[in-house]
Amino acid sequence: MARMKSFFKKYGITVCIYLGLALLYFYATESGSANPFLFPRVSAIAKAFSKSKDVMLLNLVSSFNMMSPSILISLAVALTVGTILGRNARLRDALHPVLYTFSVVPAILLSPFVLLLAPNFWVASVFLIVYSTVWSTLFATITGIMTIDKRYLDKAATLELSGVKRMTKVILPAASPSILSGFVNSLRSTFVMLVYAEMYGSRYGMGFFVKKYSEFGLYDYTWGGFIFMVVVLVIVMQFFEKLKKILLKWTIN
Repeated sequence: MARMKSFFKKYGITVCIYLGLALLYFYATESGSANPFLFPRVSAIAKAFSKSKDVMLLNLVSSFNMMSPSILISLAVALTVGTILGRNARLRDALHPVLYTFSVVPAILLSPFVLLLAPNFWVASVFLIVYSTVWSTLFATITGIMTIDKRYLDKAATLELSGVKRMTKVILPAASPSILSGFVNSLRSTFVMLVYAEMYGSRYGMGFFVKKYSEFGLYDYTWGGFIFMVVVLVIVMQFFEKLKKILLKWTIN
């Protein structure tokens, strides 16, 4: 009971907003105020979801098979390059403008070239997702390492820590609040590019499911897939937010 009270005290307004949106949709569709073709009734959406839940789970697995390696590659590139540039001022001054220039180019604009040059669609999609998501974590890593309190480095020198041990025990942990914040923010770009890639070239995936049924004009299935996709993405984002809090439990906030 105490946990429920704590939950509603924290998220009571959030629950009311979502409930209000759901009731508004229900009223608009039941009263005929909304276009019945584009906005089917809740009962029709629920029926479509029930019929296609197995296909949705298959598409979910397909999306995660593309998203997981993309996130890992993006994180590895961001940490490696960000650490090097964060520790080397001369190299950072020379390459930071170049990285910034590439970062402002939307990945969607590169998609025609990538799709033609890549050996297959999966490689092209992973490249576009990595390109779209790496920048936030990369710049956060550079900033985090640049702004490390010098006292940490002095204490590491006093303890004669160097090399890999100094990097893993002092530098990366000290920069982790900035790195993790950048990484969680980059996940939003990951989802956007994932859905884009699945909508315009994949045979499976959550984005593909939504686009396929919208083209067929079956908007009850489209809404079912859309709601399912949003719920999954919110759960994933909340998982990483919780993970960030656990990893940063030593900080003030």
